[in-house]
Amino acid sequence: MERLQKVIARAGLASRRKAEQLILDGKVQVNGQTVKELGTKVSNNDKVTVNGVPIDKEPLVYYLFYKPTGVISSVKDDRNRTTVVDFFKHVPERIFPVGRLDYDTSGALLLTNDGELANRLMHPSFEFDKTYIANVTPIPTNDQLRQLAMGIRLEDGMTAKARVQLLASDKEKKTASVQMTIHEGRNRQVRRMFSALHLHVRKLKRERYGFLSLNGLHPGESRELKPHEVKTLMHNTRST
Repeated sequence: MERLQKVIARAGLASRRKAEQLILDGKVQVNGQTVKELGTKVSNNDKVTVNGVPIDKEPLVYYLFYKPTGVISSVKDDRNRTTVVDFFKHVPERIFPVGRLDYDTSGALLLTNDGELANRLMHPSFEFDKTYIANVTPIPTNDQLRQLAMGIRLEDGMTAKARVQLLASDKEKKTASVQMTIHEGRNRQVRRMFSALHLHVRKLKRERYGFLSLNGLHPGESRELKPHEVKTLMHNTRST
């Protein structure tokens, strides 16, 4: 579900502020009923008209992007740094990232203009798995790996249980590759979990977003999701 004024603005009829005024003026109808509440939310199935004219909704699109490091997970940046949407100038739809990856983290990021699905994917109740590969130093002990799996107490509370596996280690360099799968989406969560155990993350990559992997993609590349992948995302986030 998305706010009505956002749907109107995205259709290109008016700015967000102007769309709010159209609603307050009683010029917007949803499924034939005039709506004057700014908090009203609509779904993709609702028929929205402005002054009696149906708005043209953008076709819904879905992309899996291999975000490079040094790129902002945002639509725009006030410091004019490169953002993920800069890689999609060929896409006519106004897409946005689902969630965020840190500036210095690479990996799988979903971009879409489907606000309803994006909100469901980011809602913690659906426990959507994200799998990361972290290069850390020093090499974590078995006890530290166990603590990561059971949960780490951070300043914003205890983390949920995770799946953790030591993939490789280099005793000379005192580094290790650790795979971690979490379903929460706290800010810089993986880095903070390692840091709490005095482990420094040298490099971090999100290898998988749910069942979607980066196979066949290089940093800066993307692909459209296949219809069955979109259906699976919708099914996996469907309210019971």
